[in-house]
Order: sequence, then C-alpha cells, then structure tokens
Amino acid sequence: MSEQDHRVRRQPTVTIGLPVFNGENYLEESLNHLLIQTFDDFELVISDNASTDRTPEICRAYAERDHRIRVVRQPVNVGAGPNHNLLVPLARGRFFKWASHDDLYEPQLLERCLAVFEAHPDAVLVNVWDAVIDAKGDIISQVDYPLDSANPRPHRRLRSLLHADGGNDFYGVIRTDVLRKVRPHDSYPHADRTFMAALTLAGPWCQVPEVLYYRREHPHRATRSNTTRRWVATLDPRRANRWRHPLLLLYVEYVMGFVTAVWRAPIPLGEKILCLREIATWLGARLQPSRVRQLLVRDGILPGESTSL
Repeated sequence: MSEQDHRVRRQPTVTIGLPVFNGENYLEESLNHLLIQTFDDFELVISDNASTDRTPEICRAYAERDHRIRVVRQPVNVGAGPNHNLLVPLARGRFFKWASHDDLYEPQLLERCLAVFEAHPDAVLVNVWDAVIDAKGDIISQVDYPLDSANPRPHRRLRSLLHADGGNDFYGVIRTDVLRKVRPHDSYPHADRTFMAALTLAGPWCQVPEVLYYRREHPHRATRSNTTRRWVATLDPRRANRWRHPLLLLYVEYVMGFVTAVWRAPIPLGEKILCLREIATWLGARLQPSRVRQLLVRDGILPGESTSL
C-alpha cells in the first residue's frame, strides 16, 4: 500500500461536510480556504445537489488534486436540508463540521477548535466568532455572540437559544457521535433552530473568541427566500405542495420540533420539565396577535404591507 493510499484509508480526526448547489461563483474560493487549514488531519466530503452549473467540474478538479476530498453527486435536487443530512453518515472523523460553499475560513479555525475540545472534554460543540462579508469578500460587520450556550444547566441553554437570534453554531465543530444521536435537520420553518436545540440539550458549547469565520451575504443566498413557502421548498422541494404541507401544519411541526428535542434529550426529568416550561413561555410570546398577523401578511395569507419578523 502506498503512503497516499494509507493516508486516504486512515480515519481522519475531522470530517468537513460541504453541501452545494450551483455554487460556481464562490466554491473555489471557499475550497481554497478550507484546504490550507493548519490542522490538516481532515477529510472534505462534498455533496453536489444535482448542480447544473460548473460545480461538478470544480469538485472533480479539486478531488483529483487533493486526496482528502471525496465528492458525491445527488441524481436529483433533494433540497438543502437532506443534502446536509446525507453528509453525516459519510463522515469518518471523530469531529464533524459543516461548511458552506460561499463562506470563508481562517487557516487556524480547526486547530483552535480542537484545542478547546481538549481543554473542555464535556463540550459537544466548539465554534468561533464570525463576521459578515459581502459578495466581494469585504467585511460588512462583526457578529456579537449572544447565546448562553456554555451554561451547565440545559434549560438555561435552551432559554438562550429560544429568545436570542443566535450565532452561527450550526457551522461549528461538533462531536460526530453526538451529532448522530440527534434527529436530522428537518424542512419546516426554522428547522435549524430545533436542530440546534437538540444539540444544546446534549451538552454545553464553547466559543473560540477570535473571528475565524466569514459568512457571506449575497443576493443568491438560500436564506434570502421572502416567503415561508419558498423557504421550506428550498429545504425540501416536496414542501412546495401547499395542500400536502399547509403552513399551519409546518409551524406546528416547528413547535413540536422543540418539544421532541427536549423529550429525546439525555437530561434529567426535572430539567426536561424546566425546558418544556421555557418552550411554553417562548410560544406564548410568539402568539401575540400582532406577530401572528405580520407572519400571515408576509406569506400572503392576509392582505397588507409585508413586515419581516
């Protein structure tokens, strides 16, 4: 067996999972940033979601040049949610990190996160501070981290996640064994929040207090969908059918996603009761008539000027 074959087959420490659909504009720049990480014991698994632009060609070219890269291609567009989920079973690393094809990363990101894991063996996720960049890569703003995600009490961590806009912990480094125990990312509105709720209930998160991640804002970003229907259809094309997936049912799924996360969490019964109380308090605030009307107007169910929530 050659040295290269041995390195390919050896289990890496980290798996970076990169889902992409029609990402030719920024994919090469993102790959270049990921491949110069100072901690290089990782594999990069790319899931191409049936792209119709130059994405497959770019992926093949990079895989031919770097043995750490594996590429899988979906035969049809399965949606952003399933395309993220498909990467987790493919991971061979003890740690897992999702990466976005249009974002950028400092070379020390993995190294800094893994050092924190060594210092905090109870942490299930380690993330870095981030900034927002524009389409050209210029920094627009730095994002303050608002969550109490390191609190030892699960219900306090959940309270923070429910009431704050949140950071970008979805793109943190996660223990793979913990990630595989939570329910996969779903495709109802704000499914990322219920997914992260399950992870925050699994254990505390730590932060590296350095800006090492740059989230790119541009007109074609998937999160720019201006209605709930378009949003969930991006996550899963099957959600585009308004008769099979009415909006009311989608929001019920969203709330129940938090409840399910609590029910399945590896925490004491007393903490589960406190978590359910936090959900009830949060839901009561969200069901104020003015907020509900804004939501219905935004999605075209009621007439009026659309206002984002």
